[in-house]
Amino acid sequence: MPATKTQSCCSNRETPCPTHGSVIALGDHQENVAAGRSFPLGSTLVAGGVNFSVFSTCDGLELLLFDAPDSPTPSRVIALDKKNNKTFHYWHVFLPDLCAGQTYAYRTYGPSSPERGLRFDSTKVLIDPYSRAVANTSNYSRQAASLPGDNCPASLRSIVVDTSQYDWEKDAPLRTPFSQTVIYELHVGGFTKSATSGLPAHKRGTFSGLKEKIPYLKSLGITAVELLPVHQFDEQDAPPGLTNYWGYAPIAFFAPHAGYSSSKNPLDVLDEFRDMVKALHKAGIEVILDVVFNHTAEGDHHGPTLSFKGFDNAAYYMLEPSNPAKYANFTGCGNTFRGNYSIAQRLILDCLRYWVSEMHVDGFRFDLASTLSRDASGKPQPIELSNVLSAIESDPILAGAKLIAEAWEPAGLYQVGSFINESHWFAEWNGPFRDDVRRFVKGDNSTAKAAALRITSSSDLYSRPEREPNRSIHFITCHDGFTLNDLVSNNTKRNEDNGENNCDGTDANFSWNCGQEAEHVDFAAESLRARQIKNFLTVLFIAQGTPMLLMGDEVRRSQRGNNNAYCQDNPISWFDWSLVDKNKAMFDFTSDLIAFTQSLHLFQQDHLLCTMKPECGCPRITWHGVKLNCPDWSDNSHSLAFSLSDPKSEEHLHVVLNAFWEPLTFKLPPLQKGKHWHRIIDTSCGDAPFTPYAEAPRHPSCSYDVTARSCVLLMV
Repeated sequence: MPATKTQSCCSNRETPCPTHGSVIALGDHQENVAAGRSFPLGSTLVAGGVNFSVFSTCDGLELLLFDAPDSPTPSRVIALDKKNNKTFHYWHVFLPDLCAGQTYAYRTYGPSSPERGLRFDSTKVLIDPYSRAVANTSNYSRQAASLPGDNCPASLRSIVVDTSQYDWEKDAPLRTPFSQTVIYELHVGGFTKSATSGLPAHKRGTFSGLKEKIPYLKSLGITAVELLPVHQFDEQDAPPGLTNYWGYAPIAFFAPHAGYSSSKNPLDVLDEFRDMVKALHKAGIEVILDVVFNHTAEGDHHGPTLSFKGFDNAAYYMLEPSNPAKYANFTGCGNTFRGNYSIAQRLILDCLRYWVSEMHVDGFRFDLASTLSRDASGKPQPIELSNVLSAIESDPILAGAKLIAEAWEPAGLYQVGSFINESHWFAEWNGPFRDDVRRFVKGDNSTAKAAALRITSSSDLYSRPEREPNRSIHFITCHDGFTLNDLVSNNTKRNEDNGENNCDGTDANFSWNCGQEAEHVDFAAESLRARQIKNFLTVLFIAQGTPMLLMGDEVRRSQRGNNNAYCQDNPISWFDWSLVDKNKAMFDFTSDLIAFTQSLHLFQQDHLLCTMKPECGCPRITWHGVKLNCPDWSDNSHSLAFSLSDPKSEEHLHVVLNAFWEPLTFKLPPLQKGKHWHRIIDTSCGDAPFTPYAEAPRHPSCSYDVTARSCVLLMV
């Protein structure tokens, strides 16, 4: 018989109600439900109730409804009918009288034949791949989802969400050009989790906590925060006794991580995230999300069944062609998301559109983005043939978003310099900048020429003249590796706390302890470490490209030598706010440096700096050595000098980088009568290495004695 139309708290919505279908038999009684429709995917509030739709190639599917987010068992189980509730591989149903806040999940029925790539398991409760919020996280057990047997009491659940009710107060994307962008890579939890943050306990490590620290970010001078993964992730995906801290273990790509909420109500996390975004935008700071579309927390064949495995294992994951029971592991994390398969590609695009249109984020950094250039079978292909990357780059909703690629993967694809389509819209993390600048400042041989190329936006890597130089994202450190303080304090990593006998984390750190491998060092070593940090910061911000600073580097945050702290949710990884006062001089140097470079047209060019004669009238760079116009590119060279000039803005700078272990005297370019060089930066000047131009002392000589291992910046 036809379903009965009823009024509900959702009946005032303008979205049309799905066509009502037949009644589904449920045990010994009948329940009025409707056939629903196959779109949109996920749970959607419509007039009179909620439409559910999910993709699965299973033989049978049940929708589970829970009275409360943490109910041990569902209060209603609705078995969907193949005839009335399935279109192609989309299972759908409309339920009247349901509203936002309803907790739900699924079970699927089908063959468990790993040798054919099929892993249906009706004993496992599955969250919706399109979940906007996730519940029951406090009772969740990864072990229960991995071992045989029913895991319902310890399962994650999805929640029906209404995103239309939030008041954005006319918030709009900031659209800050890359040429005016300074990125701060930040971990939401670790930024304020320490008691030293001064926040109430319930706000520490949350989106609200980050919001409270916006004045600090503003005073530093950054223009964008790049947040380590904030999608719901599996904190239990870590070695025994440890926690997945970084968040590179995604479970639900559409849902903000419940652990970053200051409230126990699983729906409140959405408002808390949006409040944070809105507040950051009001402060002129963009929000970039680190997104992990290369793997999930479901891991390999020993891993848990949480969502994708149970709906369609072969659709969402790359499997070994010769043994579909095993996963192709191009990510080093147990599985590889099948981004160029139709259903997975659709999820990625829908997800990105959601975060931009509904959650107002400004951009994305794609973790291990090179995996998205593999075809649906896992084979590498030319970057321009990647359907998902082309679709992302050409999508009109994403047209104004910043798109940043980590253009490599552990399995061997390294695409820095080639991770671009014809429109060149993707920016890239410049890994060679990190490595070559580290080696140069450290004092390695054969590094001067490479460092010069990195400073000029890597024209050897990005050879197309029309490409914006600021789409090269420059960094010395990031979450993955040493902090800047540890880079100048350790010759080797110290990862024993990770429980892997110090075998995890890279050995290619290009670090130097400045003569003493200890936390408590003598004055000379400590002074040298501070100077080396300032040298690194100077190179980072005077280079032509978009700079990215790691959380806490401006106050010398340390991870005690751990260069792979992904599982350290403790003071090893947290921001220690006492350092803001302790290392105020370093903070001031960093913020002054940012303000200085951001104020000059020379550091906001959309094209590579010219190397022609001054008569061309273009912003230009001229290379020198200790003698003018005589750069030393030899293997034994440990210094660089260059002049920057913009005739239109009348900005003229001269930069000297002495990575040699002895002082050197550098000739200075001659100036017109009445003009003088003013010393803005000299990193050898103790706690006063930066001087504003209005107060900067004149340098009367035609040469400058540059202290060993130091940087100097002069301005006319």
